[in-house]
Amino acid sequence: MKPVDFALPVEALRRGFFADRYFTNSRQLLSALEREGYRYSGRNPRHVDGASHLAVGEIEVEAQIFNRRSPLALIAGVDQALAQLRCATGYYDERENWVDTWMDLEVDAVQDGAVTFYDGDPQHVLTVIEIRGRYRDFAVLETSLLGVLSRASRIATNVYEALQAAGGKPVLFFPARFDLPEAQAIDGYAYWLALRRYHRDTGIHVQPFVSTDAQASLWGGAGVGTIPHAMIACFLADSTETMIQFARHISAETPRILLADFNNDVVADCRAALAAFWPRYAAAYRASDSDGMARWTLHGVRLDTSATLRDRSLPASAEMGVSPQLVFTVREALNTAWESWDLPRDLEAAAREFCRGAQIVVSGGFNRDRVARFEQEGAPVDSYGIGSAFLSNDRRSNSDFTMDIVRVKVAGRWVDMPKVGRQPCDNPELEPVDLSELA
Repeated sequence: MKPVDFALPVEALRRGFFADRYFTNSRQLLSALEREGYRYSGRNPRHVDGASHLAVGEIEVEAQIFNRRSPLALIAGVDQALAQLRCATGYYDERENWVDTWMDLEVDAVQDGAVTFYDGDPQHVLTVIEIRGRYRDFAVLETSLLGVLSRASRIATNVYEALQAAGGKPVLFFPARFDLPEAQAIDGYAYWLALRRYHRDTGIHVQPFVSTDAQASLWGGAGVGTIPHAMIACFLADSTETMIQFARHISAETPRILLADFNNDVVADCRAALAAFWPRYAAAYRASDSDGMARWTLHGVRLDTSATLRDRSLPASAEMGVSPQLVFTVREALNTAWESWDLPRDLEAAAREFCRGAQIVVSGGFNRDRVARFEQEGAPVDSYGIGSAFLSNDRRSNSDFTMDIVRVKVAGRWVDMPKVGRQPCDNPELEPVDLSELA
């Protein structure tokens, strides 16, 4: 992707508006040293040859960017980080004209979608970007580079782990309402990368489902969805009438999925919706009207029962909220709904398949561990909706990135210069990056 795809705030990046203050201080200091012609006059505690001739203001460094999520992290945000380097590496001259110096950088990076592994030793990290060049030209970008890599990689890895737990079932991406609108594009891109990586690793293709167009904007998709609880309220709690009018007016390409928990009686509302859709579907079926059949197919039901409620279809001893037991109960109710209809014999098979074809989506407080539990118990879930859990940044899911200066150039030679406890590392997946291609 190109920098324009990310709508980067280029001027603000160049000015250091998003930079931690010590990075803007660093640029200011190095620029001042360059103007006065300063040469290194410190103690030289690591005994570097030629140090006394070093023009610190012009110093060239090798920076390595890495994370320490264990056991692995799915890397995302590299393309945007490279776009930042392309757009905002350089300096303002004495007349406040911007001078690009990105062409003087040497950059190696992994591809978005790469995986890094970490064994707990900070001296054994897999770098994702390595930058060699004059430090003052890109110092103020460290904060924003690490920020986009940390966020995107955290979300991508969280999604990847949820996909593993779901065993190849679709995982719907619902975190938009829990964060800033500006984050939706990169978040949705991270989700999409996780699906691609999961396909690559398992051979299982999982269809992407995001809830907003912004989340799909960087990979050419579109948001999907049916109805919110608010729309059922507009129809005075009649979820069946809501779906009838939805089916009448919304394109048949949009799946008809009933949000079934509004009245806390999912079995009754699911069966009512099936019974209302069936006569219309049956008429289209008899007429071999494929468009009509598509319009009047109830593709699924979504269970989103609050964790503080127990659905009316369950016994008093049952677990509250969306539970495996509730899913089993709804599946049975869907499968057998047709048995109570007055059907001619020649439509019985079609009615049976019509009911059994309605899938079950669950949502509301789901995360990787909860998905794993439902799968272990064999709950007949067809897809999972996950929201704020994808934004989780706890001790286990932390995917923070670090940028270390590990080498400096002195008298034409690269000299190791990491902080104690770190060392220059590498990654066999690093590839040279031609920043000119990002124009």
